[in-house]
Amino acid sequence: MLCMPKGLSFRTQRDSRTPQFHSFLITREDGSRTYGFVHTFYEEVTSPQICSAMQTLHQMHQAEHNASAHNCPSSSSSSSSSSSSSMDSLASSLDEVESPSSTSSSQGGRRSCGCSGEGYDSVRDTLYVSKAMCLITPMPFMHACKRFLSQIHRAVISHQPPPLPLESYIYNILYEVPLPPPGRSLKFHGVYEPILCQRPGVGELPLADFPLGEAFRLLGVENLVQLFTCVLLEMQILLYSQDYQRLMVVAEGITTLLFPFQWQHVYVPILPASLLHFLDAPVPYLMGLQSKEGTDRSKLELPQEANLCFVDVDNHCIELPEDFPQFPNKTEFIQELSEVLLSYGLCPEGGNTSPEPAVSTQTSMLEKELKSTSLSELVDDRRNGNLGGEALDMLELLQGNPTLERLQALAKRTGVKVARLETLAAGQKAVRDESAGGRSPVEEEELRNAKLNVQLREVFAARFATMFADYESFVIQNSPDLESWLTNREQMHNFDKASFLSDQPEPYLPFLSHFIETQMFATFIDNKIMSQWEEKEPLLRVFDGRIEKARLYNVRAPSLRSSVYQKCTFLKESAQAIEQRLRKIDHTAIHPHLLDMKIGQGKYQQGFFPKLQADVLASGPTNNKWSNRTCSTQRRVDRHRQQNEHLVLDNDLKEKYMQEARNLGKNLRQPKLSDLSPAVIAQTNWKFVEGLLKECKMKTKRMLVEKMGREAVELGHGEANITGLEENTLIASLCDLLERIWSHGLQVKQGKSALWSHLLHYQAREEKNEMLSESPVSNAQERRKPESSVGLPALRVSVIQDMRHIQNMGEIKTDVGRARAWIRLSLEKKLLSQHLKQLLSNQALTKKLYKRYAFLRCEEEKEQFLFHLLSLNAVDYFCFTSVFTTIMIPYRAVIIPIKKLSNAMTTSNPWLCVSGELGDSGILQITKNVLEMTFDSAFRPHTHISIAFKRQNLGKLTTVQLGHDNSGLLAKWLVDCVMVRNEITGHTYKFPCGRWLGKGVDDGSLERVLIGEFVVPCNDDDGGRGAKTPPLQRSPSQIRRISITSLTGRGNKPTTVQIQESIGEAVNNIIKHFHKPEKERGSLTVLLCGEGGLVWALEQFFHHGFRSARIFQKNVFVWDFYERIVAFMENADQIGDLQEIPEPLGPNCESFCRYVNAINNMPRNIGKDGKFQLLVCLGARDRLLPQWLPLLAECPVITRMYEENALLRDKLTVSSLVGVLETLSDFPITLETSFTKSVEL
Repeated sequence: MLCMPKGLSFRTQRDSRTPQFHSFLITREDGSRTYGFVHTFYEEVTSPQICSAMQTLHQMHQAEHNASAHNCPSSSSSSSSSSSSSMDSLASSLDEVESPSSTSSSQGGRRSCGCSGEGYDSVRDTLYVSKAMCLITPMPFMHACKRFLSQIHRAVISHQPPPLPLESYIYNILYEVPLPPPGRSLKFHGVYEPILCQRPGVGELPLADFPLGEAFRLLGVENLVQLFTCVLLEMQILLYSQDYQRLMVVAEGITTLLFPFQWQHVYVPILPASLLHFLDAPVPYLMGLQSKEGTDRSKLELPQEANLCFVDVDNHCIELPEDFPQFPNKTEFIQELSEVLLSYGLCPEGGNTSPEPAVSTQTSMLEKELKSTSLSELVDDRRNGNLGGEALDMLELLQGNPTLERLQALAKRTGVKVARLETLAAGQKAVRDESAGGRSPVEEEELRNAKLNVQLREVFAARFATMFADYESFVIQNSPDLESWLTNREQMHNFDKASFLSDQPEPYLPFLSHFIETQMFATFIDNKIMSQWEEKEPLLRVFDGRIEKARLYNVRAPSLRSSVYQKCTFLKESAQAIEQRLRKIDHTAIHPHLLDMKIGQGKYQQGFFPKLQADVLASGPTNNKWSNRTCSTQRRVDRHRQQNEHLVLDNDLKEKYMQEARNLGKNLRQPKLSDLSPAVIAQTNWKFVEGLLKECKMKTKRMLVEKMGREAVELGHGEANITGLEENTLIASLCDLLERIWSHGLQVKQGKSALWSHLLHYQAREEKNEMLSESPVSNAQERRKPESSVGLPALRVSVIQDMRHIQNMGEIKTDVGRARAWIRLSLEKKLLSQHLKQLLSNQALTKKLYKRYAFLRCEEEKEQFLFHLLSLNAVDYFCFTSVFTTIMIPYRAVIIPIKKLSNAMTTSNPWLCVSGELGDSGILQITKNVLEMTFDSAFRPHTHISIAFKRQNLGKLTTVQLGHDNSGLLAKWLVDCVMVRNEITGHTYKFPCGRWLGKGVDDGSLERVLIGEFVVPCNDDDGGRGAKTPPLQRSPSQIRRISITSLTGRGNKPTTVQIQESIGEAVNNIIKHFHKPEKERGSLTVLLCGEGGLVWALEQFFHHGFRSARIFQKNVFVWDFYERIVAFMENADQIGDLQEIPEPLGPNCESFCRYVNAINNMPRNIGKDGKFQLLVCLGARDRLLPQWLPLLAECPVITRMYEENALLRDKLTVSSLVGVLETLSDFPITLETSFTKSVEL
């Protein structure tokens, strides 16, 4: 199944029969891998019965093809799926080899016969069948295995028989060639030439023999880095190519570059035809799929594409998923990789140019030379010191006897030649020259590829060493022993993700926030924790060594956080280590030799692979003298002990792997897909269902714990910090999970998003039912009750309604994007579980779209899944509003006057301006005297003014400016509050007012800036007011607000202690705001002007002991006190009272007067309380409040306007307050334009 993934292939003499090489791997349950290397060639079929059967089958295929010439042929697809019957695979194999010219001449149908239109004739044509030689190894020695298999095949097709029977070479590599020890190189012999292999040392990158240069050539640097990023983020990766070896090269190359991480999911670089149902797996995978020549990519039906990275290797292109974060420093990273490739003569953009043709030419020339000398070289193995006994004695006699040496020199001068001795001496000199550096072109090319491999890998490893240089500081190790850690593994936090992200450069965050959520990163951290009790995992040991070495060389200081790109510093060192091993061979394996075989069996016949003697190859040697001759004499003394240990270990491993290899055929005989019953398929997919449910549970729990913050910490669930970026990552991960769930068990793939396809089917059915019944779609569905009793119309709770909102968003162009937007909208509205339940309630539609074993048709698991999603309603998300910032959103604003009708009417022209975190609506003029009346559930009448408008997304709403032009007879207007609702998300904000707008009443304000609070919908039967929850920026322990008007009456007033505590808490909340990550901060306006804010706290301070008695029926405000101070200071020079003001307060007096006058002179009429609020905000922004406060306390005006026990007249209290306000000077306070508009300073 893996040696011949598509089964047997047949050719005729007219077809190409070039031998092919490919590799595969088998991953065991414990994660270990076994590599297989396959050399496929064609051998003539000599059986007349088989040839006759092939001709009959071909004629049947041709007749069926002609009968369906204008239809899509089905015979080839059915025949190509067989991997055991030659009959079944003839037609498909003949289809595969047809040329483009023959395809184009077949009038729209595919020809079934090779390169000729004559068809197959058993008399005229010679039939060939594919055969494969496979070598299975525990480590990926690809080049060595490829050369060995190629030499075996050359021996089969050669005109001359090989020097020894093939069993000798096969026996030698199975039992007598050990694995090279770590950090050593090994030479062993094939049929015609020696073969080299090497193994990295303990501190080097692991062995990787697949040519990375070929992977870069096939894809180009840009595409390969993008593919590398997709693999790191554990997306679904599908490689697509006609060539099996290309699939393997790209897959192994990309997983090799993951160091120090490892791919943890499904890994099938070559997907056999009988396992195509694996593509239906709703889990991350990396698979390779063979394409047929001329196959259109658009016709390839894949179960899911929302999270799929599709790599067309042959056409050098890649299709990426949406919402794809870029790898950190991608541009500089690509530049460094390009420099490495250019230094080896490779084009960074990739393409068809490759140094391989030149190498193959050199190889063929070298092979001709070696062929003529191979026999003598194998008899007299001078390189290995294996000279014949007589010749060796003669040479030693010559070299060790001075007399004979002088005689030889004399004979040479007189013209007498001693040919045999000169030949021997020249051979020994050649051996010495080779050991000093002389190498064949093939060996030089292998060295070049090995150096390129390791340098490219070092560049990738250096990036991880830079990004995770201090990862160990964030590993949480709180278990006393391994057993307790394993027991509580799933409930424990092993890595401080929030602190790690907060410690990284800003450009790295989009990628890192996704990557630290992957399984490969979690496994890496688990291995780190377990290393305190067990031996370190090899990759981890090497990586930690790299980091420690970088610290010693001060490449990066632990406290330094910079996004400046740092190039790899190990390129030259790593290449030198490879070159040293391959130029100076450490070990030489035993030479192939004659075996104790039966004479007459395995007779050589050119072009036909002989039947090997199984009994000879069944077991290895028990005590063989050859095993002692494994290294040269020069190194035998000092390495004898180390070598023996390695040989014993490697022989044991080799025996183990050989036993596994012999049993491999039994394990790989899996049933064809056509033989699988529904019960077997259901059993196969049951693990997928359980895995998806478990993943859903873990993701929803993680989202809840992170969102609950401090409350979760008190319950013992982990850290309180979660940044907006990490929250967005978790939600994107939830979207990926839902796509995989909806892709599992699909009957027919439609579109790239399975979820959106299901929604469209549901929408079509519901709209059809709507037309038939002529009733609204949502009549049978629940409606959301009004948010409050103020006349806001109810919003529909409807899957279809939310779909229409998404479909009206022109900014989203793809089905995947629409599905994710719908998920985010439903989650923000706390309707995700309800919507999905409604969607799945149509069981007829679900049965039509999904197979029986699909996740969505497992009732119990589906209910648990919806329950887990329902738990997300416990927290508030703004994942739709914060992501789609440029879309147009309809809003509805309702102005609610005080219930008394006479106060509700105004003859002036009112206006409104709504502001949010992303912008403001601009001035909205409101038609005057357009009062609407509604009734609540108790039939109480309510009047209001309603206005609808559409603006680009304003984000979370913060303030509302409300005013009028004071025209007409009834220009005074008493407003209770303003309600504003986002008509898509349903989020409603209440902006309390409770004040008059009009001259001559209250503080004379014609315009007020109102601070908003988010309203949580309630389901009380009275339909009453929505329950309020404090904004995310507030602390839940704040004092309930006391209105300014109540301060002038005889109501309860706050004590001095309460006032001081409220100021301290307000300042503390602002400081906390700036210590949070920028994406998490929220609105500063609420902290300044909202309930419990700085303005409210200072209002209480200035009203304490304030003489606010009515003078001529007019209230006295704090702003009146400020104006009198300004008047006093401006007139101080004229009345001679300047001496009463201390000299250092001069500049402070000037700034205070300038700010008060600027506020008084602005064209806006915001009232005296509004002016006080603006002055406090400007003073906080410009760091002037601590300077103004002593000035106000020491001005003589205070004695006339404040009582003796007022806090403002207490010097100790004022000094303490100045110290508190000075802490705000370290932070950049910015104000919304709704506050600072028209103020000229």
